[in-house]
Formats: sequence, C-alpha cells, structure tokens
Amino acid sequence: MKTFKKIAAVAMAITMVGAMTSCSSKKSADTYTIGICQLVQHEALDAATKGFKDALTEKLGDKVKFDEQNASGEKTNCTTIISQFVSSNVDLIMANATDSLIAAVSATEDIPIVGTSITDYATALEIDNWTGTTGINATGTADLAPLKDQAAMIKELCPDKKNVGILYCSNEPNSKYQADIMKSELEGLGYTCKAYTFVDTNDVSSITQAAVDASDVLYIPTDNTAASNTEAINNITEPANIPVIAAEEGICKGCGVATLSISYYDIGHRAGEMAYKILNDGEKPEEMPIEYSTDLTKKYVAKRAEALKLTIPDDYEQIVMDQ
Repeated sequence: MKTFKKIAAVAMAITMVGAMTSCSSKKSADTYTIGICQLVQHEALDAATKGFKDALTEKLGDKVKFDEQNASGEKTNCTTIISQFVSSNVDLIMANATDSLIAAVSATEDIPIVGTSITDYATALEIDNWTGTTGINATGTADLAPLKDQAAMIKELCPDKKNVGILYCSNEPNSKYQADIMKSELEGLGYTCKAYTFVDTNDVSSITQAAVDASDVLYIPTDNTAASNTEAINNITEPANIPVIAAEEGICKGCGVATLSISYYDIGHRAGEMAYKILNDGEKPEEMPIEYSTDLTKKYVAKRAEALKLTIPDDYEQIVMDQ
C-alpha cells in the first residue's frame, strides 16, 4: 500500500492531538457524536447522507447526534471540516465522497471512518494488492455500478451510434477509473471512444460542447462535478439531440436519457449499519469488507427518450421527474 504516512506533518500533528484525547474520552457513553463530511450538495450524495443518518437513528434513537458539514465541492474545505472533527474527538467520521475520505484518512489513524459514495477504495486510498478491506481505520460502501452492464445499455439503446464521448472531471480519480474501464468495454462492443475532461465547474460547458461536436452519444460516470452541473450539460446536449447515458439516477434526471443506477440512499443506509456495528458491537473498520449495492435498476427519462426517438425496452423503469 502506498500509505498515507507520507502525508504532511500538519496532518500527523492533528492525528497526535486526536489520539491523546481519544484514549481518555472514548466511552460507553450515553450519546455518540458523528461527524459527517459531504463533499458537495447534489441529489445522490444527499440521499446517501440521509440513508446513513436514518440507519443510525433507527438503531440508536436519541443516543446519536450528527455534526453535518458540506464542503461545497472544495478539497481544502474537506480538510478543514475533518480537522475540526478530529479536534472535537468525534466518535466516528462519515466521509461522503472520495475527497472527504482522503481528508479523513489523512487526518486520523484512530477515529473510525466510514465512507460512502466511493467508487473504488483501492484507487482512492492508493492501496496496492486490494483484498476487499483497507487494513486501516476506514471502511464503507461503494457506488460502483456494473460498468460492463452500462456499456451494454449503450449498445441496447444506441446500436447505430459509432462515437461515444466519455465526459468527466479530471480531478476525480474515481471518475477516471470508471472511464478507463468503460472505454475498454465500449471498444469491445465496436464503438470509438474518447474522453473529454473538465477541470472544474468553469469549463464544464466548453468541454461538453467539444464532446457533443465529436460524439454520437455521451457517457457520464458517477462524477460529483458533473452531478452538480447537469443543467449546464443539458443545455448543450439536449438541443443537439445527443443522448446521454449516465451512471447514476441524479445525473440522468438532470441531463440523461437512461441509467443503470444504484440507490444512493441504500448505500448510505448500509454505511450507517456498518457504523453501528463499529460503535455498538466493537467491530474494527480495518477488518470490515467494503460493501456494494445490489439494488440495480434500469431507468429512463421519458420525455428525452421520446425527443430522441429511442425505443425503450419494457424492463426499464420510468424516472419520475421533479416538477
């Protein structure tokens, strides 16, 4: 494992402070305090946070309280939020999205961490020889949907298309992980594929336009920047009649025509159940395997499918759009 021991000295100092207070105050207490660091506000991550809180509230009632913070999409804010949690000696940190997880693992080796909405823990934490557990004070749930099946969905809905543009944020390593696999899967199905990557919100529109100009169909992986900018993407793809296949339902609602999506509420709820096992049953996060959603559904947006003249098979479920 390319360990986080090379993290800057300031992070180690935070760890030491947290460790000194941890030994004296971890308890069989009346209440537990959970620090929640969510990278950015959008439908998928919001659902995961709600599922997490619901699971722990179902188990612990008023014996659990949450310090919920949103990093507004900024890595530096994740670091600040997590540092506050460590200084406050929370009982557990919930890290919602990859940057939150990285910040948490960098800041403490003692406080248990439960992640959710992480595509691939080995990629996020730079772990070689992945065995299913992190081996450190972190565990959680993943939002990786079966990419091979998503590639097959593109073939099913767009069999006559030839060029697929894969649109994602270059600063999100888990998006690149998905894009690389999808490129291989799609090329195996006979498509020509090219990645179009934006750095942040500022160049989403220009990169989307470039992708639309050169592609017959777009694929968007589970990507937080894309999820926060679906309106800007849709403003370009919809007038151009370019179908977008999305890796999750929130992005699909915003700019897509179809998805094979997991339930983010479900993976958040399962992460909450894992947190309960750590807090109440004494399970060790380093020994707890990462869990994956098995709740997968093919879904579509009817108005976009109709506009694109796509034939939607009977086994797809219509997405109810917000009014």
